[in-house]
Formats: sequence, C-alpha cells, structure tokens
Amino acid sequence: MTGAGGARFEPDRLDDQAYLVEGDPSGILRSVASSAAQVRAAYRSAVESGLARIGGDGRPRAIVVAGVGVSALAGDVLEALCRYGAPVPVVTVRGHRLPGWTGAADLVIAVSRSGGTEETVAVAAEAVRRGCALVGVGAPDSPLSALVARAGGPYVPVGGATGVAGQPKATLWSLLVPPILAAAALGLVPAGESEFESVAKRLEDLAHRCRPSSESFINPGKTLAMELAGTLPVIWGTSPLAAVAARRLADRLSEDAGYPAIWGELPEATHNQIVTFDGPLAGRDVFADPFADEPGEGVRLRLFLLRDVEEHPQVTRSRAAAVRLAEDRGVPVSEILAEGVHPLDRLAALVGLCDYASAYLALGYGMDPASATAATELRARISGISQ
Repeated sequence: MTGAGGARFEPDRLDDQAYLVEGDPSGILRSVASSAAQVRAAYRSAVESGLARIGGDGRPRAIVVAGVGVSALAGDVLEALCRYGAPVPVVTVRGHRLPGWTGAADLVIAVSRSGGTEETVAVAAEAVRRGCALVGVGAPDSPLSALVARAGGPYVPVGGATGVAGQPKATLWSLLVPPILAAAALGLVPAGESEFESVAKRLEDLAHRCRPSSESFINPGKTLAMELAGTLPVIWGTSPLAAVAARRLADRLSEDAGYPAIWGELPEATHNQIVTFDGPLAGRDVFADPFADEPGEGVRLRLFLLRDVEEHPQVTRSRAAAVRLAEDRGVPVSEILAEGVHPLDRLAALVGLCDYASAYLALGYGMDPASATAATELRARISGISQ
C-alpha cells in the first residue's frame, strides 16, 4: 500500500479484518476507540491537578486558549460553548503571539500534548511576562509545564493513558476536557463529572457501532467513509459547536487520508460557499465511476451537513433551502444529526463518528492513516532554515 497519488478507493477493504489490522500499524482505529478512556483519564487528571482553584480569584476579563492543530480545537470548543451564555469572551491563538490587549486581567490556557510545541510555548512565555493567569495542559516534565509552574498556575498532565505516542490528532478528548473544566470552575459552562461520564458513554456506544468487525451496511463510520470517497466534501455545521465538528472532519481528512475538504458554518457558508454549487465540480453524471482513476473524473462536490438541534430558526430555513438548491444542481447531500441533550454529548456524537469515517476513508484508499510524511518533511525543512 503506497498511498500515492491516484490511489483507488476499494470499499471491500473496509470489511477485510486482516487488511484493517495490517493497514493500520499505528492503531489509529484503536486510538479513536479509546476516546471514552481519554475523557475519564483527563477528568481525573484535571481534578487531581487542582484546576478548580482558578475560580478562587474571580472571573478573568477574557480567556485566551493557545494551541495549534488538534490542541487549538480546545479553544474552538470552549468558544462555542461560551459564545451565547457566558460573560467572558474566548479567543483561540494559533500562532506565536498573544493579542496586544492581553494582560494581567486575563487567563491564558496553553494546550500542547507534547508540552513542547514551539508556538504554544512562545505564547505561554509571553503570558508569564505579561502577568496573565496561566493554565497548562500537556505532557509532564516539559517546557510548558515549567513555564506554568513559574507562573504558579495549575498544570494538567495528559496523554500517557492513551497509548498513542506521537499521534496528537488521536488524543482530542484528553486535550478538550481540562479547558472545559477550567471554564466550569469559573462558572462559565455547566460541565462536571456527570456530563463527562455521559460523553464517555456516548463515545463507547460509537466505538461499538463503528468497530472494525462491524460490516459496512450497519457501520455508520464505514458508511460515511464511502459517502466521502470520490468526492470533494463541502462540510457545513449548523451551529457553532457543529462547525467545530466540521472543521475537525476537514482536518482529519487531510491528516489521515491526504484528502482535501472545505468546511464552514451556517449561515455564513450560504453567503459564499454556496456558489460552488454552480461551479465546475458540481453536478454528477449518473453513469460516471465515482472512484475513477483519471484525475478529475468522477470527483464532484458532495455536501455534508453536520446538524445540531440548537439551530437558529433562520439557520434551519437556510439549511433547508441549501439542500433543495444542492439537489436541484445534482450535488448529493449527506445529513448527520447530533444526538444528545448536553452540548458536549452532541459534540461527541459528531466528532466521534467523523473520526472513524476519516480513518476508514484512508484505509479504503490503501493508506496508513498515521502517515504524515509531508508534515514531517516540512518540520524538518523549517528546522533546517532556523539553524
């Protein structure tokens, strides 16, 4: 299996148990199945670290979550949870510098699974210099943990329980739980042990339904992978939280399968991305092979709607109109409805399913979902330039 350009998606691979083991040597599917364990382990670690004490000094003026890649999603999730009901703004920084307004009245939450991510460590160091309150999430005995100790803030060690060394994309839930608990300690979001246990149980249920031994016709992860194959996915979330799941799916498709995707949030996406339905990749020849080898042949847009029950009424109308417009133009539509009452439950329902689908898509194309050759080469080149 080379995973080279021009690879052909073969659905039969997804029900070949021997192939799924051989094609996933790093155990990405097993790591996705460990999501419930990650939730429970991260919750215990956060409680034991004394994270609850950050509420003792009152609410900060603002919260800045620093991270890149999967770590930055912690900020996106926290912002989505706080956007409409909390009196404190949440900003995510995906770079080397804090916003100019950040100061001693603000809380910085630095998230890095390795504890050594260059951008995140730089932001944490700047937070220390500015006198910000600082919370850290990441590997123990790391540059980040040392900075947080200097600032006198709580540090939540995570990552060791997952057994997925070197695969931060597979440890999303380890990195999500502590920042949310920090916000809960500040009285900004309702999230405690019962809510996270509910999330863990939902992820366990998904792990059962999406397990490799479950055949494609009843396995929602494999079904979604087959709908993604041979398309250029346009992925829209119908709420701030569903938009985080849309971004997560687009990121995982790139990381696992080298697969491009477009993501957006309604209603914004209906003001710009909707125009792609009139573009050269819209429409479908019903006789075309969706897995054709020729570049561009059979590759067409497909709309994936990640739906949340907490849609604004106007978003509901926009979504329904967009679906009709897509169908009128021959653009296939897949709709995935988030299940659950608590927002974190619904996030787990969407993200958990999408993580399985992305891994299965890579395997269907004969690719190792843990392979990241281009990313590794880029880091090496950057390191060479900086020396």
